Amino acid sequence: MDSAISEQRQTLSSTADNGLKIVVVGGFGVGKTTLVRSVSEIRPLNTEETMSQAGEGIDDTVGVAAKTATTVAFDFGRISLDAHNVLYLFGAPGQERFWFLWDRLFSGTLGAVVLVDTRRIADSWYAVDRLEHHGTPFVVACNDFGGRAHTAAEIREALDLGDEIPLVFCDARSRESSKQVLISLVEHLKNVVAADPENGPRPIPEPAP
Repeated sequence: MDSAISEQRQTLSSTADNGLKIVVVGGFGVGKTTLVRSVSEIRPLNTEETMSQAGEGIDDTVGVAAKTATTVAFDFGRISLDAHNVLYLFGAPGQERFWFLWDRLFSGTLGAVVLVDTRRIADSWYAVDRLEHHGTPFVVACNDFGGRAHTAAEIREALDLGDEIPLVFCDARSRESSKQVLISLVEHLKNVVAADPENGPRPIPEPAP
């Protein structure tokens, strides 16, 4: 059964007409790599390296002191929507010293997921700011780390989110939960296009070489 499903996924992916680029962004240690791993139908590409003394005093590890590895470039995964459309998922590094990579990752992006650890909401504010700067549609997904419960209104206020931006709660370790996050984003993109067909979301052009 598993081999049949795997074969079907490979067939769908190889015959897909449209590859849609999605970026997963957020603060350090919010679960971006975990989300890409949980939902990808292929073995994801990870650029995780063991955290070393070189990052001490540079990376803010408050709230993630037990973290031993970190993404230094990006994560990559893929999931088929149907026979014609595939989502390519790129997970961005969260540390401030790697933020210079974000604008490059945003090139060609149709939409984004901002992943939030509700214990450290402010750490994902920069991601919201950059996406708004680029005019990239996005949804906000609150990853469950077992911290104090926040209401949706409190999170919206902390991140200065408008009512038009979807806010969902998830567990990045769960494939089904992560899929629902991506479904929320796809539905949001459809709504953006429906509201303004001529000026709906378009991939940011690749920068000139």
